[in-house]
Amino acid sequence: VRAQHQTREFEDRFIAIGMPYKIVGGFRFYERAEIRDALAYLRVVNQPADDLAFERIVNVPKRGLGDKAVARIHQLARATDTPLTTAAARILDTDELTGAAKKSLGRLVGDIARWRDMATSLPHAELARQLLDESGYTAMYQAEKSVEATGRLENLSELVRAMEEYDSLGAFLEHVSLVMDNEGGAQDPQVTIMTIHAAKGLEYDTVFLVGWEEGLFPSQRSLDEGGVKSLEEERRLAYVAITRARRLAVIIHAANRRIYGQWNSSIPSRFVAELPAEHIDTETTMSGGASLWQANWSDRADPFADVARGTGRGPGWQRASGTGSTFSTKPARVVESRSSAISLGNKGRDDLSLGMRVFHQKFGYGAIAEIEGNKLEIDFETSGRKRVMDSFVTINP
Repeated sequence: VRAQHQTREFEDRFIAIGMPYKIVGGFRFYERAEIRDALAYLRVVNQPADDLAFERIVNVPKRGLGDKAVARIHQLARATDTPLTTAAARILDTDELTGAAKKSLGRLVGDIARWRDMATSLPHAELARQLLDESGYTAMYQAEKSVEATGRLENLSELVRAMEEYDSLGAFLEHVSLVMDNEGGAQDPQVTIMTIHAAKGLEYDTVFLVGWEEGLFPSQRSLDEGGVKSLEEERRLAYVAITRARRLAVIIHAANRRIYGQWNSSIPSRFVAELPAEHIDTETTMSGGASLWQANWSDRADPFADVARGTGRGPGWQRASGTGSTFSTKPARVVESRSSAISLGNKGRDDLSLGMRVFHQKFGYGAIAEIEGNKLEIDFETSGRKRVMDSFVTINP
């Protein structure tokens, strides 16, 4: 996968079907620090007596509550045989805490009470979004301005998206408990899940490369921040990903993705179109609109060494590979392509031209800036430049 947050769905599914798996180069999704923190907030809202959850979030993000303040809350909880949340509310009526610590704890106690009230009427996924924002937790990572912090924010967004698949907060937390109980010991064989960065130096006979869609891979954030330089780095990562496979690489992209409760159309990654068509073994459209591409090569062959021949898109991959070797064998067809499959060699519509004004249902009116097969770069009047499939636009009368 391109980013860590993409492992979550695979982990959930593998646990559901009893498939052993391991994560290389990182923690399992629900074991990541930011996910544990977010879940602790949700558990406090769902179950006031969850002392472990309260203890985890009482000073995350930093609220000026030192060890002494927290110790006094613990002492009152033991003395009155009450949960920590109750003791925290009661200690506000005493002189045990003063100044900034008392004021900060008062805000937290008030927030927890308010979130519990909201939980009775607000959809649980929306509650999680508001909770993470109002607690200052999201802002804590937004202020860091680092790659690691961005990854943590992506994980939090994925957590909220996962919640949308469950009917209630309680049902989701029960699911998480079952996942956490599944420690997945050293079993063999196992499915290995990793990011492309973590895959460097590793090789497998078969590799599945998922989420090859514009915005995911190449990463839209990387393109926005680094432009052409970042695009070349993303292309090099694509080369690394495909060459992890000794014999078979399967590239998969979704036609539609559910984001914040809404289904959005996806466009295949530009890197798929850059692959030499003569070296692609299989393409097929799967249920739900996902597309799958397969390529076979020998152990010694470089899958991109010969891409410049007749493709017009070779230089990018050649810069990524830095090699001049050629294919030693012609791939053998594995699966017959279905009629609904998207063709790598799709030449696109013949009624479109550069500069033509077109209309897109989502982005509105715009002028065609670039044409690459069945993909268009369009400068939209209100949305800026977007890359879309030609089948999604109509010619402006």
